[in-house]
Amino acid sequence: MLSSIIWTPLLFGLIGLLVPRRLTAWAAGLGAVVTLGLTIAVLIGFDSGGGMQYVTDVAWISGLGIDYHLGVDGISIFLILLTAAAWVPAVIFAATRGQERSPGLFYLMLLAGETATLGAFLAQDLILFVLFFDLMIVPFYFLFGIWGQDRDGVKASAAVLKMIVFTLIGSLLMLVGAIAAGIIAADGGQLTFSIAEITARGLPDGSQNWIFWFFAAAFLVKMPAFPLHGWMPDAYRAAPLPALAVFSAVLSKVGAYGFLRVVLPMMPDAAELFQTTMIILAVAAIIYGSAMAFTKLDLRLILGFSSVAQLGFITAGIFALNESGGQGAVLQMVNHGLVVVPAFLIVALIAERTGSEEIGPMGGLAKRAPVLAAIFLIVTMATLALPASANFIGEFYILNGIYAQSAALAIIASSGVALAAFYALRMYQRTMHNPLPEGADSREISLRDAVAVVPLVLCVIVLSFCPQLVLSGSEPAVENTVNVTLEGAK
Repeated sequence: MLSSIIWTPLLFGLIGLLVPRRLTAWAAGLGAVVTLGLTIAVLIGFDSGGGMQYVTDVAWISGLGIDYHLGVDGISIFLILLTAAAWVPAVIFAATRGQERSPGLFYLMLLAGETATLGAFLAQDLILFVLFFDLMIVPFYFLFGIWGQDRDGVKASAAVLKMIVFTLIGSLLMLVGAIAAGIIAADGGQLTFSIAEITARGLPDGSQNWIFWFFAAAFLVKMPAFPLHGWMPDAYRAAPLPALAVFSAVLSKVGAYGFLRVVLPMMPDAAELFQTTMIILAVAAIIYGSAMAFTKLDLRLILGFSSVAQLGFITAGIFALNESGGQGAVLQMVNHGLVVVPAFLIVALIAERTGSEEIGPMGGLAKRAPVLAAIFLIVTMATLALPASANFIGEFYILNGIYAQSAALAIIASSGVALAAFYALRMYQRTMHNPLPEGADSREISLRDAVAVVPLVLCVIVLSFCPQLVLSGSEPAVENTVNVTLEGAK
């Protein structure tokens, strides 16, 4: 079942190359929907207290101890569901706009990115995880470079080159760390790269320290997290919005997931040793990302720096090394992904009506578009973590987890909640209210666009009322990860 989930998007992407041009988008959309259906089927049969499930473990490169080892637990189940759910509206939105230039290749790259992302969330072999982690960026290199646009003096080719340089350096460090972890854990015995087996064998304290930072560098770049986010502004401005929506919503979560799946259980002593350092970096990301979002006029960059702040919350929750922080991090990963996809698609709708993505010349779009304004208001309120929203609950869990480690850092981090209100409300007011500028077209959201945007907005609303859907399902897995980390650090 898990192999079917991973490879279905790529299969339909290849089918899209073979069918007539007018059917390419239909094939891509069908592939995204089928993948979502398979993921829901796994969720229905999933037992939150059953540990690792739907396990596939087949020898792949036996001489090197590398296996095709897949599995899903209470942490990854919601992330693969988020991935499958995020890709459907992105593909639908792109299909309704049409792709004049090589549509078959566009949808192949988009669906190949989904395959690699799902593989990273499901891989239980360290080398397999690194392989999928590295492959994720390849389709987006082509998506951003070929179908991206030069904006504000930033060339798409230069932006994507910067992104690749940053991510490849991090990925190379992680590959070295992964190989070293397997060899050191083997200690002259049978070589294996099973994450569970390496965790059981343990790594020496000294080795854990440098391997920790090799992995951390790769994950922090991918998220992106302060201060390794330098590639983000240019890449976000150049990227095509449907591809950017899933990139920001899902690929950034693979880095955070890597800390939970790989770093904490495999390197517990290093996680404890560098706990305060990581929380300080995370809190700095919250403040920096929020402050930068408030200073930007480009909607893409407002959402981009908002994501830096949100990923700061997630990282801080993970390194609180307690159940409250861990559960809040998982919930916030899902929340942020569900909010970011409709947010970026709404940016595209705003640009179509105003001819700009700068909030300076905007305003008054709610005049003849109350439904669009209401949808954007829900997304905005979720972004600023309005009390009773799922984002508020996730951040509350995280802040509670941080407080258990450092009251001072928790208080500083909480200021990010207030800052989010400033930039989120400013973004909404300057786009939806104020006088309608000359040349702007205030029109209601169309049915085809509502089909792409509304379902995820409804998911945001449902999760606000029922956050236990994620919290209860992830609790046993998060508790196990935290316990393994704390016991390993003793």
